[in-house]
Amino acid sequence: MSERIVVGMSGGVDSSVAALLLKEQGYDVVGVFMKNWEEQDENGVCTAESDWQDVQEVCDRIGVPAYSVNFAREYWDRVFSYFLKEYQAGRTPNPDVLCNREIKFRAFLDFAMSLGAARMATGHFVRTDGAGHLLRGADPNKDQSYFLYMVREEQFRRSIFPVGGMTKAQVRALAEERGLSVSRKKDSTGVCFIGERNFRRFLAEYLPAQPGEMVSTEGEVVGRHDGLMYYTLGQRRGLGIGGRGDGRSWFVVGKDLARNRLLVAQGEDHPLLYSTESLAEDATWVAEEPAEIGQPFRCTAKYRYRQPDQPVEVTRLDGNRLRIRSLVPQRAVTPGQSAVLYEGERCLGGAIVTEVLDPGCAAGNAG
Repeated sequence: MSERIVVGMSGGVDSSVAALLLKEQGYDVVGVFMKNWEEQDENGVCTAESDWQDVQEVCDRIGVPAYSVNFAREYWDRVFSYFLKEYQAGRTPNPDVLCNREIKFRAFLDFAMSLGAARMATGHFVRTDGAGHLLRGADPNKDQSYFLYMVREEQFRRSIFPVGGMTKAQVRALAEERGLSVSRKKDSTGVCFIGERNFRRFLAEYLPAQPGEMVSTEGEVVGRHDGLMYYTLGQRRGLGIGGRGDGRSWFVVGKDLARNRLLVAQGEDHPLLYSTESLAEDATWVAEEPAEIGQPFRCTAKYRYRQPDQPVEVTRLDGNRLRIRSLVPQRAVTPGQSAVLYEGERCLGGAIVTEVLDPGCAAGNAG
């Protein structure tokens, strides 16, 4: 009897090809679609329904059973409530990293095991080794290890990533060659539960907006903001204050939560956009901890998805906190976002940035 593998299928080409490859390798494959959100989009269409239809079509094509499971309540409790809390605190969260830890590699993994699976599979562009270490995907433009740093080695040992050693072009070519209906389906973008909808409109449904003043670094009121939650550090578009000052573009450089003010400055290389040190909390490690508390170690970091690796020195503090010192000034390090740490091809883990310690330390070009 062949080994059973439950594949988490989104209706996209990556997870579809993952299921196809495992089926062709002789595994007992079961396709399962996860529904994590109940709402319709702005046009009244439930996009999950069309994705579920795509999953059914693909599973029928490759000859595997297809099931659907609803994790909407778990998603609300474990991911979305955190998302709202972070925005209320003036930070810019990344719910996708929490979704991977709490839903895909916890709730879904448990569900897969209940179906008698030996392992689960997804269409993530990552790789693992026999020890459960997380490695970058072979396609540097699609590597998704940044979003999986909160997952632990014991979960990776029960997971498989069939497309992790492929490029996106190879995945699409194989899907077309095998006649999969999703071979040219557009990749989903944005936060999973928001999708293509207007972000401000969506967020306003859950959090009351509090408009206030936009203030320059010299203390001059230069405009009005629609609510601090709608803006992130380094943002240029949507400020609506062009034509003031010296003619250069305006950028968000900070938030004054106490007075509900958005701090802005002119110039893409304004010093307040740069920093070299930050604090981060909720540090998690894929495998063993890389150093003792108080002992600095060097590695590389990404402060946002697809950023080139940045050389850093990291010191573990008590309470799962990190002090991260970048060896190159970093632009727009944003509280709420994740600093993900690497040693070569291996993802060590990461933490959530809570405070930038030295804004304005230096100007210049950073990665």
